[in-house]
Amino acid sequence: MGVGLMLAATLAGAQIAPAPTPTPSVPSSGTAAPASQAAPQATPQAPAGGLETPQAPDVAPQVGETAQEAVPEQGPPSAPGKTKAEPLTLEQLVQRARKQDARVEEARAELRRLEALLRQARWAWFPKFETTVGVGGPVPEARNDGLGGPPTTEASLEGDWRFGRMGFTAFIEANAVLPLYTFGKLRALEKAAEQGPVIGKALKERAQDEAGFQAAQAFFGYQLARSGLAQLDETSKRLEDAAKQLQKMMDEKSEQVSKMDLYKVGFFRNQLEARRAQAEQGRQLALAAIRLLAGTPPGESVQVVEAELEPEGEVKAPTLEEVLATAEQKRPELVGIAAGVVAREQEVFIRERMFYPDIGLAGFLTLRYTSSATTQKDPFAFDPYNQREAGVGLVARGTFDIPVKQSQLDQSRAELDKLKAQQRLLQAAIRLEVTKAHGDLVAALERARVLTQAERDARRWATAAMAAFDLGTSGTRDLIESFTALAQSSADRAQSWHDFQVAQAELARVTGTTPREP
Repeated sequence: MGVGLMLAATLAGAQIAPAPTPTPSVPSSGTAAPASQAAPQATPQAPAGGLETPQAPDVAPQVGETAQEAVPEQGPPSAPGKTKAEPLTLEQLVQRARKQDARVEEARAELRRLEALLRQARWAWFPKFETTVGVGGPVPEARNDGLGGPPTTEASLEGDWRFGRMGFTAFIEANAVLPLYTFGKLRALEKAAEQGPVIGKALKERAQDEAGFQAAQAFFGYQLARSGLAQLDETSKRLEDAAKQLQKMMDEKSEQVSKMDLYKVGFFRNQLEARRAQAEQGRQLALAAIRLLAGTPPGESVQVVEAELEPEGEVKAPTLEEVLATAEQKRPELVGIAAGVVAREQEVFIRERMFYPDIGLAGFLTLRYTSSATTQKDPFAFDPYNQREAGVGLVARGTFDIPVKQSQLDQSRAELDKLKAQQRLLQAAIRLEVTKAHGDLVAALERARVLTQAERDARRWATAAMAAFDLGTSGTRDLIESFTALAQSSADRAQSWHDFQVAQAELARVTGTTPREP
């Protein structure tokens, strides 16, 4: 009986299955952009150079019991007078990631830029006052009677080196055009610019969804590593007890044990220590990712709440129609590319109206004063030294580069058709992505349910095998096989519920919602 207990505990601790590496998959890297920007890609793909999500821990619980309790992460002692930080829940971690992630900050900056472009477009009607102000000299003497007559001083005559009493000149020239009617170009420009903030908000929401999904991945990876370490601790204790029992039976010269049994214990204990190192590495990596996503300052301890991977109560996956409808309403890429199509349409409209002139109210002002020249009072006399002119009038302003304008119009129409095609591709790609994520969730849930039932059956099998071994009606081999099945089923069950939680977070991302607590 001692051999059976020892081997059962040994096998439970030795068969630790590594968990898969969670790799986020995001939709098209681009969202609809303004008229000057490219449209989004149609096929969902992982973002290049994005934040790398840590691998899930390399161990999963394998022991007969399904308890997933572990010693919580111990941070450094709190300094006197400082309040101890509360452990992070999944909701808190996701909210921090959605707020502090560098990609979100980048999207916020882009949104501010697009909002500034909108303000610029709304002030496009404001006249641009072209003003020139100057002062200079010296200016030779130029004197007459002020009525356009001949020079009255010898120095005023030209063709010699006598400049007379020289002075300086100062002037100001200004002109401006206030648009009155532009055949709809100004309104179209403003309407196109209004789509910029819409696109910017869509980009920000997409970055937030990516950050939230990766936060959920790190959170569930930490929970799997934590539960695996707890099971390893329990298995280590069982192995230690089994080794003591075996040694005792060896000292008593029992025929049920041999040196080979002790060798097996040593082998499995070494295997267990190797798995413990891998599990601890996975836990530390998950904590590092959580610290990064939560924006925790370097050197500050971070604690994560302990949560069971298996949800409480009955779990029911949503229908495919429900998640498709949610994605069509909340997916930010669809909103962004629709705004991009509107912006392109307005660009085509502006290009079409560029063949028409702009009607406006023009004004000009010229003031010039020269200290060494006589101001002319005769309205028919030309006076380049002293001028006072101002006026307003209606003007029509345009250019006659018709071939160039036609080429620009053709380009804008082609860009609009291209973006509409990309919009259709993006819609199909998102439906495909949501369908795949929903299928993965349903499959993960079904697998978790089946493996949970399998673990129950394995537990019953192990209990029956233990009873038969105690009665002497069964051998050690049957006991080992039953506990091997129990250990494997426990590992598969833990991993399956981890996969279900990650699949649920992925479905939340592809539908434009936030991950939920397990």
